[in-house]
Amino acid sequence: MQKSWSNQMAGWVAGKRSKWVTLAIWIVLVSALTAIWPSVNSVEDNSAANLKDSRPSVQADLVAEREFPSGVSIPALVVWQRIGGLSDADYAFIQNLSQSLESKPLPDQTSIVPLHKLPLAALKAQASENGSTLIMPILFKADSDRLETSVDQLKDQVKTELKTDPFDIPSSNKSELSAHVTGPVGIAIDATGLFASADIKLLLGTVLVVLILLLLLYRSPVLAIIPLIGVGFAYGVLNPILGILGQKGWITADSQGISIMTVLLFGAGTDYCLFLIARFRKNLAEERDKTTALVDAIKASSGAIAMSGLTVVISLLALLLSQYGSTYRFAIPFSLSIVVMSIASLTLVPALLAIIGRASFFPFIPRTAEMRHERAVRKGKPVKPVKEMDRLGGILGRLVIRRPLVIVIITVILLGGFAAFASQIKLTFDILSSFPKNMESRVGFDIIGEQFSPGGLAPVRIIVNEEGKAANIASDLAKLSYVDKVMEPVSGQQDPNIKAYDVELSMNPYSMEAMDRIPDLREAAEQSLSNAGISSAKDKVWMQGETSTQYDTRVVTTRDRNIIIPVVIVLIALLLLLYLRSIVAMVYLVGTVILSYFSALGLGWLIVHYMFGAEAIQWAIPLYTFVFLVALGEDYNIFMISSIWQKRKIMPLRQAIQEGVAETSSVITSAGLILAGTFAVLATLPIQVLLQFGLITAIGVLLDTFIVRPFLVPAITVLLGRHAFWPGDPGDNGKAQQLTKGS
Repeated sequence: MQKSWSNQMAGWVAGKRSKWVTLAIWIVLVSALTAIWPSVNSVEDNSAANLKDSRPSVQADLVAEREFPSGVSIPALVVWQRIGGLSDADYAFIQNLSQSLESKPLPDQTSIVPLHKLPLAALKAQASENGSTLIMPILFKADSDRLETSVDQLKDQVKTELKTDPFDIPSSNKSELSAHVTGPVGIAIDATGLFASADIKLLLGTVLVVLILLLLLYRSPVLAIIPLIGVGFAYGVLNPILGILGQKGWITADSQGISIMTVLLFGAGTDYCLFLIARFRKNLAEERDKTTALVDAIKASSGAIAMSGLTVVISLLALLLSQYGSTYRFAIPFSLSIVVMSIASLTLVPALLAIIGRASFFPFIPRTAEMRHERAVRKGKPVKPVKEMDRLGGILGRLVIRRPLVIVIITVILLGGFAAFASQIKLTFDILSSFPKNMESRVGFDIIGEQFSPGGLAPVRIIVNEEGKAANIASDLAKLSYVDKVMEPVSGQQDPNIKAYDVELSMNPYSMEAMDRIPDLREAAEQSLSNAGISSAKDKVWMQGETSTQYDTRVVTTRDRNIIIPVVIVLIALLLLLYLRSIVAMVYLVGTVILSYFSALGLGWLIVHYMFGAEAIQWAIPLYTFVFLVALGEDYNIFMISSIWQKRKIMPLRQAIQEGVAETSSVITSAGLILAGTFAVLATLPIQVLLQFGLITAIGVLLDTFIVRPFLVPAITVLLGRHAFWPGDPGDNGKAQQLTKGS
């Protein structure tokens, strides 16, 4: 079946006329889809909900929306500061601004704390203990898509009235009045801005890295462009497809997902192109007719490319099992990008190679011995010897079959040593830790932490139904050691028995420590209600706010990780079993990639923690890196094992392993370097979650490329001998006995 479709496809895309038809189809397809469907960037939604309605924090938002019109608002905290103390003129300006914003609200502003109604003495009492800092809260609709517009309008108004820009005062000149916008609104704006500015940098950086690596590795400007053309056409098809899916509401695309998808498309797409190109180059050195060489290359590599692509697609589709919105939204764009790129690798790229022919490898054009002789005679020069392209691969192949046990022991100790450090990893849900230290919202938060309680950045709102009874909620909460302040309660508009208490914690509200307090706060509120004689207290307490939302995020994402990781392992194992028809091979191929994953986590943690000074890595990193590393790592295993399997049909196992390693060494090394390079581009961005994800994924790819694939996997295959193929053996009958003795 595989031979049938690959033969037909190879004959079509490499045909004298059909190769032009194939190219034309892609050109028309990209042009038509771009013209009639929107770009995915035009339908991006960075405010989509990540938690389902059933989560407690979301239920609390619904109660707040009904009882407290401003309860579902999110605050922008304007932090005013003058080292040495705010002057009376500063206070007067802040009060005038407060009055102006109350009479002429900003877009989607729901309310403002009326600082202008406070006497000067009372206002000064709201400042920090040293009188240098004052916080002005401004509330906006939680679902507003005009937060940045509103904040920009606020800054313009302040600059106009002050005749200076307090939002641009350098840290070295704190004697001037300075201002910073932080809080959930400031954080959301900065997060969106980071990803928006990263898109272009990421695309240009990725293209540049791929181009430079291809030029260095293959020394051919034409060949360096061909994979990029393939990726470009694939993106040209994928972009409007995702755009129309987003427009119709079938998927939700966000900037973070599109950024990572771009890297995946370039990295994996270039790999698939190189699998075919390497085979084509090898064939050209043995076959005069370029069409025959290309057809044979397509037949030989199509199965591995299709299987590799299917492995990645199935793994990415497992993200649909996620209950966390951001992770769930990755599944369709990521998997669809691999599908489109796999099709381009098997149709468009071969068509380009058929059109350009041997010139694809200019100036180092591969020719048969006969062609080189004819060319030398024509030029009146002696025939130049051909340099051995895979000399290192040959050395590796011989080393693996001579010292398999030593290699397995050394590589397992090395990878296991790195993997041991994975147990020391600490996770964080603190989005501020992803920001550069000089970013406005982070600077403002640091000031709040220094001058006030850090819990003031995002108080926990505890909503209770007191049923008209006198519950000592405020006093009971205030007694807790980790509570810094409890505000006066606000009664609900529809049901006055429902009251909301804003609680400021004595710690960073985005920290793991703060999240750990959410169950304790709920229990304390429930106990207060029970003490007041209110039955079914558990159903009458709701926890709202950033900390509560982050707590639910931790619960949901932990559940996702515990489900998705085993599912991905099982799916990949089944695909390998179907493709290789070997239980033993399936087990050790999956096992080596899992070992590589934990090694990448451990080594990545050492670098992130000790070199970059990070106290923890972002919570999403273990799951994201697992899906990518296990799926992409199996690509290289599949490509190499496929070569060994094919050679095993016509030669003894040891020779098949030696030649399989030698034959695939160059292309897998090139592909691994390019894939690692594309993910390493993420590490250049000023966003910690992308830096950490890119760095750890790049490390994992390099471990697969230089340790797992050339040493560990073939060495295990040698040690297992013909048992590596159990219950089947593609070997040629009588030679099996010879192999076993040699193994």
